[in-house]
Amino acid sequence: MKKCTKSLLAAIGITGGLIGGLWVGTKVTREPKIRDIKPYFRHRSPYVFAHRGGMGLAPEHTIAAFDKASKFDVDGFEVDIRMTKDEEIVVFHDAYVDRTSNGAGRISNLTLDELKKLDFGYHFRDAEGNHPYRESEDARIITLRELIERYPDKLINIDIKDDPNSYEGSLMPSLLYRLIDELDVQDRVLITSFYDAQIDRFQLYSGDDIALGSGEEQVRNAYLAYASGFKHLFSPKADTFQIPPRYNNIPLNKEGFIDYLQSLNIAVGYWVINEMDEMDELIQKGAHTIVTDYPDISHHLMNERY
Repeated sequence: MKKCTKSLLAAIGITGGLIGGLWVGTKVTREPKIRDIKPYFRHRSPYVFAHRGGMGLAPEHTIAAFDKASKFDVDGFEVDIRMTKDEEIVVFHDAYVDRTSNGAGRISNLTLDELKKLDFGYHFRDAEGNHPYRESEDARIITLRELIERYPDKLINIDIKDDPNSYEGSLMPSLLYRLIDELDVQDRVLITSFYDAQIDRFQLYSGDDIALGSGEEQVRNAYLAYASGFKHLFSPKADTFQIPPRYNNIPLNKEGFIDYLQSLNIAVGYWVINEMDEMDELIQKGAHTIVTDYPDISHHLMNERY
């Protein structure tokens, strides 16, 4: 029994020594790359973004929502994009129009003209259960071009939704880059996606000129580096992490994790934050961006405490 105990202790000691040696060795030979701060992030923080235009107050991704959010002095909008059948970029979250309109079908199977005829205020209910935006001209689908041109003073966080393995997803990075370049709004937009591949593809066109978010894989790698003590092994490719406070019971809102990301010049944004106290707590911990469905709540917080 004593021999077994001694052998186990020896094995633990050897393993600990190897890990310690690896940590020291990598610390000496590898230092993380610090990101340059893009113009998109050089405004006064914290930023407050209206999620899908502020979908708690008006039909998501419509002029009705964007106009209302603008009245509450948001810094910008967090939006999703998809490609239509005729290869137009529209501001929309779902693959299908069924949930938010009086129509049915997949975005990629419908033309922009067909989509413009649908009522995207049809299902929206206000706090009293009414449908105040049915048949409203401000509750129609809009293109990304229309959004950028209509709100020249707003920053726009653009999330690519189409799967990179789909036809529309394969075209989206190049279409998106060409539109941004044509409108000369490189400093006003941030490009994100849950798909790391879409961000990588977009960067093939944009180089290092446009602010980029991270996909799930990069966030996972950063947290593993932080939690394991091998922080120096992680070199970010993104300018911001847009993350929930918790993911699969993993707390992503720890002040230490925020500090670690900030040390790499990664702006930390949290979605979707709809309670004033949670907004305040995250900002106090160092959050750079708050994405909310309720810009009226964030407006009250910013006026009261910041």
